[in-house]
Amino acid sequence: MRVPPWLLGIATNVMRNIARAARRHRDAMSRLPSPEAMPDFSNEVVGQMTDARRLAAAARALQRLKRNEREVFSLVVWSDLGYAATAEALGIPVGTVRSRLSRARQKLLVLVEEELAVDPRTAELRTGSGHISPSGVNATRTGHRRSTG
Repeated sequence: MRVPPWLLGIATNVMRNIARAARRHRDAMSRLPSPEAMPDFSNEVVGQMTDARRLAAAARALQRLKRNEREVFSLVVWSDLGYAATAEALGIPVGTVRSRLSRARQKLLVLVEEELAVDPRTAELRTGSGHISPSGVNATRTGHRRSTG
């Protein structure tokens, strides 16, 4: 079969146009500045999500403290009052502020881990019989069982 010359002429012109367009495109792209590398922010987002979960768990745990411990903790830690100012605000001795704050901190450590273990959004952190905290430490729940009998 023989190809008509006019068809070869059209095909040649089409190929020239394609090659010219490709060359112009390459030249135009080479004149553009190099794109800046986009930082990988996925680790930051995961960190923020973990921080938000821990903060929510801390808020829930704080509500589980006794009122007097919660008041002292809130005034000293969150409101940034000193021991003397907290003692004056609550009408209690400074030593009582210190002991309540110490107890509150110890209880909060345990309660926050419990809240994180119970939080369904942290299910991916659970393994085996204990629970893995975001820090990677194996933390078992510290519930008290009442004897029936």
